[in-house]
Amino acid sequence: MIGNAHAATGAGIHRQPFRIREFLDARGLSMADVARQLGVSAQAVSATVRGRRNHRKVLEALRDMGCPVEVLSLPEDLKQRDVA
Repeated sequence: MIGNAHAATGAGIHRQPFRIREFLDARGLSMADVARQLGVSAQAVSATVRGRRNHRKVLEALRDMGCPVEVLSLPEDLKQRDVA
């Protein structure tokens, strides 16, 4: 394969998948658990965590669960909203 067709782009380029996984592990959650809770595919959660997608429902859920926003590398429109 020439190039990296699966490289992270956009806001997700700076996402820190390892730290997100640590966050989930500390809460006893897997990416599949998050997918089931949100009603999305496990692939959507995985691709979002790795920075290959910016699935807003997944990012909002991770943010609302308390995942540090600096590791999520959120798109600008999701950074604007404050979490209560």
